[in-house]
Amino acid sequence: MTSNRLLLAAVAITAMAGAPARADVIDIAWSAQGRFEHRAEVAPGGFAEVCGTLARGTAVRWHFESAGPMDFNIHYHQGQKVVFPVRRAGAAKGAATLKVKLDQDYCWMWTNKSERPLTLQLTLSR
Repeated sequence: MTSNRLLLAAVAITAMAGAPARADVIDIAWSAQGRFEHRAEVAPGGFAEVCGTLARGTAVRWHFESAGPMDFNIHYHQGQKVVFPVRRAGAAKGAATLKVKLDQDYCWMWTNKSERPLTLQLTLSR
């Protein structure tokens, strides 16, 4: 085998060995109309997280649908403590309005505990 083929084989074996799944945190970028949309594929054992700074008194309508059930939450951090205004296990869809009580960085997060990738579609409106 050439050195390039050896390198490709090593990469393939590493990928098949199941390196820990991860996802990037996506920053909320509001449109001029006050909307944010995001679509993602959440790997088995992985997560998707969308975060942004929200001011007290803001109301954010949220709606998501996924191709299968995932654990879902909206959270923020106060020092070492994590506060969950919304928390649902095994949700394939959801919708409500988050009424922001504190100036904070809020995160919408999904965890895929299944053995297959799941698509996710999120819409936020303020």
